[in-house]
Amino acid sequence: MAAVDDLILISVDDHLIEPPDLFVNHLDSKYLDRAPKLMRNDEGSDVWVFGKVVMETAALNAVAGRPREEYGLEPQSLDEVRPGCYDVHERVKDMDAGGVLASMNFPSFPTFTARVFQSDDLDLSNALVRAYNDWHIDEWCGSYPGRFIPMAVPMIWDPELTAAEIRRVAEKGCHSLSFTENPAALGSPSFHDPYWDPVWRACCDTGTVLSIHLGSSGRLSIPAVDSPPDVMITLQPMNIQSAAADLLWSRVLKEFGDLRVALSEGGTGWIPYFLERVDRTYEMHRAWTLQDFGGRLPSEVFREHFLTCFISDPVGVALREQIGVDNIAWEADYPHSDSLWPGAPEELGAVFAANNVTDDEASKITHQNAMRWYSFDPFSHVARDEATVGALRRRAVGHDVSTMARSTRVRTPDEKLEGFRRRARQAVAASR
Repeated sequence: MAAVDDLILISVDDHLIEPPDLFVNHLDSKYLDRAPKLMRNDEGSDVWVFGKVVMETAALNAVAGRPREEYGLEPQSLDEVRPGCYDVHERVKDMDAGGVLASMNFPSFPTFTARVFQSDDLDLSNALVRAYNDWHIDEWCGSYPGRFIPMAVPMIWDPELTAAEIRRVAEKGCHSLSFTENPAALGSPSFHDPYWDPVWRACCDTGTVLSIHLGSSGRLSIPAVDSPPDVMITLQPMNIQSAAADLLWSRVLKEFGDLRVALSEGGTGWIPYFLERVDRTYEMHRAWTLQDFGGRLPSEVFREHFLTCFISDPVGVALREQIGVDNIAWEADYPHSDSLWPGAPEELGAVFAANNVTDDEASKITHQNAMRWYSFDPFSHVARDEATVGALRRRAVGHDVSTMARSTRVRTPDEKLEGFRRRARQAVAASR
């Protein structure tokens, strides 16, 4: 396998913390006074306020370059996070230092489905979605062509408007839509309802990938309020598995044969068992469930429609042939707590070496699959010999990547646990 410095890395799952001036250049001036605003509360945390909605930035969402003692679910301010979380110029420096050529960035405060923007004034809500997408595509991604895979957020309250937005942003070169793992959990019709057909049709017509991130149903997998935080963290990918099963067995993939779905941050080690299970289910039960995949197995249909994504998954890499190497993409998860920035290339290289990954397989997993699925060509802007881990890091010499304490307030273990408990209570209440 190629040396780590020779890898070309495209991450299909990173995140950004939206800057305060998000709407200034992209929202009609008549709406600016009612747009969400970043404000500092009495506790010193920065929160986005939109009407009666207040959205915090949890510490785990922006801990790149910070000691693990500062991890937690308590709210924080921009003063406490690395500038690369919200400043695109600093982000690219961090990407260079981490050896990452290109990155796809999911939203934070609007949620994965932009449901925060929903209000009684739908003209305002729709304008906020368009402004967010224009900011993300034109300003965030547009500042550094070839370094970002653009992603749009939906008008989750209206499938026809979402379909129109998919078509609008596709004209701007955006072929990724952030979407929910379970619309029914958000109070909308399920994946099985024709309600969403305009969205599926628009995705097929424009080659847009439905990028479904874990947690995008607004629910956390917590058995009970008093479950330890480790339970939630362990179970986070479970929602993605439910989404995969729900879509695979639905009529959607049968009727919209060109629809492609990315299971973002869901990991890959579970996929071989999942595929065995769906094939066994089909064999044993199709006589009464009346499932029909046109003579194919569910596992074959899965490989046609689903991209699986991993941060560090030695089991999934070892079982890559059972998953399908064309269906696997790498993700860095910067600046979240699962990210190993800036040392992710070394970890990935070690996993590849331990599992005898060939150069061809490595290229597919690290960048070629991402390019193909998301209709993205970084090499029209960045020469290949300047796109490797080693070349990017040489550009970043002198950029500070040291671990640095940033918390402005030291929280006790009890305070950190209470921050988790508060979110657990909300999650358990939402599931009832």
